[in-house]
Amino acid sequence: MGAYQLVAVGTDGSESSYRAVDRAATVAADSSATLLIICAYHPAKNTGQAEQQLGEDAAYHVVGSTPAEETLRDAKERASSKGAGEVETVAVEGDPIEAVTNVVNDRKADLLVIGNRGLNSLSGRLLGSVPQGISRKAPTDVLIVHTT
Repeated sequence: MGAYQLVAVGTDGSESSYRAVDRAATVAADSSATLLIICAYHPAKNTGQAEQQLGEDAAYHVVGSTPAEETLRDAKERASSKGAGEVETVAVEGDPIEAVTNVVNDRKADLLVIGNRGLNSLSGRLLGSVPQGISRKAPTDVLIVHTT
């Protein structure tokens, strides 16, 4: 049994966040841990125009949680190719910092892996960044992966 039982990783679908998924998958595989991939999203504010243009049945393809679900599907495939055994995914509505830390807390993850994107930017230094906010609020160990 490894040091970690549940390794969580946040992704937004960017290439740098997928590099964090790759590292989390490797850690999970090395620890025989379950990998939990989390993607926060904001629902579309106005779906009426999409429904008018595409029809009610097709509108769900471009609004709501569909992009998050696609991101999670891609991340799960990457994680499996890196050797992660058991992989779970969760799309959660809300601000990325709050959403990811809440899921990590609720699921009692042993480790949270995130990319460093935004930590070294001017806006990240002045206003704070998602990795910085998550590392401050996370209820567990945090591994910040150099992804940029």
